[in-house]
Parts: sequence; structure tokens; C-alpha cells
Amino acid sequence: MIRSRAARTAVLALSPRPWTCRACLSRRQYSQKPTAPKQDREPPDHRTLGHKQELFMNSIYSPGSPIFLPNGTRIFNRLVDFLRKQYVRYGFEEVITPTIYKKSLWAKSGHLENYADDMYSVTGNTKSSPPATECCGNEEKTKPEEEAESEYGLKPMNCPGHCLIFASKQRSYRELPIRYADFSPLHRNEISGALSGLTRVRRFHQDDGHIFCRPSQVEEEIRKTLDFVKVVYSVLRLGVSYRLALSTRPADHYIGTEEEWNRAENALRRALDASGMEWSVNEGDGAFYGPKIDIILKDSDGKEHQTATVQLDFQLPKRFELEYQAPAPEYEARGETTQDPELLAHYGPVRPVMVHRAVLGSVERLMALLIERFDGKWPFWLNPKQAIILTVNTSEPVVQWAEKVRDVLVGNDRDFSAPADTSAPWASAEPMTVPTGLAVDVDVTARSLGAKIREARALGYGEIWVVGEQDVKDQTVSLGKEKWSPESARDRMRNMVLAFQ
Repeated sequence: MIRSRAARTAVLALSPRPWTCRACLSRRQYSQKPTAPKQDREPPDHRTLGHKQELFMNSIYSPGSPIFLPNGTRIFNRLVDFLRKQYVRYGFEEVITPTIYKKSLWAKSGHLENYADDMYSVTGNTKSSPPATECCGNEEKTKPEEEAESEYGLKPMNCPGHCLIFASKQRSYRELPIRYADFSPLHRNEISGALSGLTRVRRFHQDDGHIFCRPSQVEEEIRKTLDFVKVVYSVLRLGVSYRLALSTRPADHYIGTEEEWNRAENALRRALDASGMEWSVNEGDGAFYGPKIDIILKDSDGKEHQTATVQLDFQLPKRFELEYQAPAPEYEARGETTQDPELLAHYGPVRPVMVHRAVLGSVERLMALLIERFDGKWPFWLNPKQAIILTVNTSEPVVQWAEKVRDVLVGNDRDFSAPADTSAPWASAEPMTVPTGLAVDVDVTARSLGAKIREARALGYGEIWVVGEQDVKDQTVSLGKEKWSPESARDRMRNMVLAFQ
């Protein structure tokens, strides 16, 4: 959700923290607590759990910018990889855009006027340099006054950069919708008193996406986006424990006409009605450039957080003079069709509609909600500690076999790797290994097996495998009373990951 700093400060001052009893919290759908909760147990806090599970840390040298540790990075990357797989299904193409842009871009987009207090300024190098030598005839042409500009802004959002991509070539109506996705880090200058763990930060990542579509395609794109949210939240075991809220035109600090806003809001209302889910209206809470649909989730303490969002924007395409060529442009601009051959024979420019969308929203914020929801009991595919191999003793054969099994499980064993292409000029004498992506540890310490198992369970390992003398002879590994070959154990766990179990 995008608000000016003044608006957020006012909300924080006027909104008291709701009181929620622990007994009610334990019965809530979003709180995975035991049926009979302990009365002395506080709701899980992602900051405490994040420290305990070694997921992330913060530093006084960069307040509001979480540092993800190896365990947290595994979860972060799996969430991002999961979204990337869905992009194939929903037709998004990923792009990578700059972290800083000249302030003239932010003036063009309207952010400098409406969002400057929440942006970080960056000063460039003002020293002059000799003129560039032409090398390929494809160098960027800039005006002298643009070259002298030294004021930049760290991007708080990706939309202007995606507008630049759309405007980089002539477009036809046959190409639309065009869907761009971006995981670039974003920076917003939040007030220090609002910073909190992963839920309110200054540097974060969005599964950011922008759809450039024809006016007649708007409702279908919004419907697909709401379906996208439902699919992802189902896999993340959030079910339908979220609510939808339509945020309408702010009282002030907005761009565009009331007519454009009414048209955009009506399109969102129709898409919400078609979704079949309950929704409410947040009057005046829209972004300065258009109305939006927010997906709201509750944390373990009952506090609400905006995660996913769908925002309709008629303004940025106008500010960046975006257009595509289409027949009967007057009808096309109204989202209407005609069968008149004379009208269809005439092509002209039409302004596309821009849809901003994020399914996870801030990856950091969603991770905070998932940390509290799972309370250390991660589903296997997300678990940063997916498996551990315990040795019954410290004899050399047992230790060596345990390490061999681990190599097979993580795909680092040459005996189980793909053969090298020796005919290729770049072929190596060593065969190429095929990593499985599984996180597997080995405990070969000289302790009792019972102590090792108790510790592994306390640390939250998803699978606890055991290797003993008999396993060395049989070339197996034990899971409870079951015996598995290393290859079948590897395939079992990979299938669990592929099924998002």
C-alpha cells in the first residue's frame, strides 16, 4: 500500500492497537496453535523466531534493512522461485531495472511531487569527463543539461522503469497484454519509529508486476490476478484467511480527473464481484495515481498487514506518453468494438491501461507472517532445515557412508551425476553434477542417538535420517523403521518439494 508519510503518521497516531485475548487468538484460522493453548504462551513473534531460527538480523549501520542469514535466504529464494514458476502460467516476463534514476524521471512520473518525503536522494559524480568514443552506433543520446544533472533518487517502486521498457519500441494491439515482473530491491524512507522487524522496513523486495493492456482487457487481467493470489495463498497454506478491500480516490494529492477515477473504480468493483469473495471499501485510501484492491492478512497478534495488491493506473501511461497502434482507435480507447470495415481500416494511437500488481507484496513482510504462522514448523518445501543425517556412532565406515548419502541427496556425488559431453570443446574431464536444491546436514558428533534426535527435532528439521553399521552393509539410510536407498530418499524429498508439501 502506498501512502504519503504524513498520511501514515496520522494513521499511526489515531489508530490504537486492538486488544485481543489469547484464547481468541488460538481459535483463529490464521494462527496455527494447538487446540488447547497454554495460557502462559505469548503469540509467536517473527522477530524472536527469526533470531532463534537464525533467519535474519538487523544492524545499526542500516536501520530498516534486514540482513538475511543463510536459513532466511533459503526461504526467501524458495518463495521467489515459486513465484517465477507461476509466471509461466500467468504470462509474465521477468526484467531487471536500475536501482536509481535521475530526479527528472520521478518528476515525470509524479513521484517527486507526491512521494518525495518517502524517497532517498542520491548525489551523482559531477566531475566532467572526456566525450565518449562511438563504438557501435547504439550509444545513448543525452542533452547537455541532462548530462549535468547530478540529483538521483533510489527507486521506491518499479513502475516508471517498466514504462520506459514499454515506450522503447512501437507497439501493436496484437502484442497486448504485455506483463513485466521485477524482483529488484526497493527503498522507502520510513520514519524510524515505524520500523519493525520484517513487517515495516526501508529496503525490501516485491514480486512486482505491471500489465499493459487494452481497455477491453482490464477486467479479465484483474480477474486473473485475483486468481493468481488465490492459487499462491493456497500453496502457502493461507487459504482464504485474507480479506479484500477496494481503496478509492483520495480526497487530495491525486492525479487525473474524477471521471477517470470513477471509470477505474467501477472496473475494480466488477472484478471483485466476479471473484465471489467478500470485499469492503476503504474510502479515500487509494494511491495517488489510481484506485486499488488490497489483500489484507492478520499476524499472530491479530494485527492486519497489507500484502498483495492490484492497482489500476490511467495516469502513468499518460505521463510517459505510452501508446499502441490499433484499428478504430476511438472505439478501442473506450473498450468497445465495431464491425464497420471503414472504421477498422483506420489505425491510430491508443493509450494502454496499466495494472500494478504484487501477489506476495513485500517478500519480507510475507515472510514475517509465515514465520509466525508456522511457528518453527515449516512445510518441507520451505523449510531451511529440510533434512539431517545422524550417525549411530563415529566409526569411519559409518561417518563416510553418512557423508556419501548427503552428497547423493544434495546432488553432489559424481556416481549419480549427469554424464559430461566429451564431444564439446568446453567439456571437462569431470562429469557435471546436478544439484537438487535440498538442504541437508550431517551430525557425526560423539553423542547418543537419542540426544541427536531430540536436538534435531528442537531445531525444526523436516526429515531425520539415521545411518548405522547395518546401513553401511546394505547401502541404505533409515527413516524411522523404513530403509531407503540414497537415490530413493533423494527422489522422495524432491517430490515433496515439487508438490509444495
